[in-house]
Amino acid sequence: MSPDITIGLSTSSVYPESTAVAFELASALGYDGVEVMVGTDAMSQDSATLEALMDHYQIPILSIHAPCLLITQRVWGTDPWGKLDKARAVAEQLGASTVVVHPPFRWQREYARAFEGGIARMEEVTHVRFAVENMYPWRAGPSALGAYSPDWDIRNQDYRHTTVDLSHTAVSRTDPREMVADLGDRVAHVHLADGTDSPRDEHLVPGRGDQPVTEVLQFLRDSGFAGMVIAEVTTRAAADRDERIADLRETLEFTQRAWTTQP
Repeated sequence: MSPDITIGLSTSSVYPESTAVAFELASALGYDGVEVMVGTDAMSQDSATLEALMDHYQIPILSIHAPCLLITQRVWGTDPWGKLDKARAVAEQLGASTVVVHPPFRWQREYARAFEGGIARMEEVTHVRFAVENMYPWRAGPSALGAYSPDWDIRNQDYRHTTVDLSHTAVSRTDPREMVADLGDRVAHVHLADGTDSPRDEHLVPGRGDQPVTEVLQFLRDSGFAGMVIAEVTTRAAADRDERIADLRETLEFTQRAWTTQP
């Protein structure tokens, strides 16, 4: 693997297995670290447990994904700023450099109104980066609902650090090559996956959809990208542990190959 890239595994990639399994498989397969998706699994919410997993498997926690999903509305409380402050504290405690955060939902009006400035102020008091992630309109048939505010398209705000997710670009029908080029050095983090024109957020193993994943990785490499690439793929349909491992190994090898191969 090129020494110029850090490839981590999101704990969401082993669902429905536990956070602990993500640490185990990331270590066994040769990932450089783990991104903790803080969710309904109690292990993901507890910093002492996470620290014990990190020590047991001798693998670092690279980033914390704050609980921003509909199903995690009550994880770490109900105040969205409180959730981000907790994510920052956990990241500082565990040595993670980045907190991934989604833009607010449109119905979180007060939070959304203060979001851009609030994120900037939070970054002023910590070394941890808050990398705001691109999302997508919710599609149903021919219509679409803009469910995020200020915008699902992170290019339309002046966030200092961003996360580009290649499954989300598929849903939003956005060219990820244009997105990373437009964002420039504000791309601090990548969620590596693939997708098709489906309205569902598929998070396919790279190479199984129609996103230009290799081209995006090579563009980032040639642009001097110094952030992290996190595999965030869905393996919930895997028949067994062996198939899940094969998918995660394929994802890692795809990323290594794309990063080191000249176009």
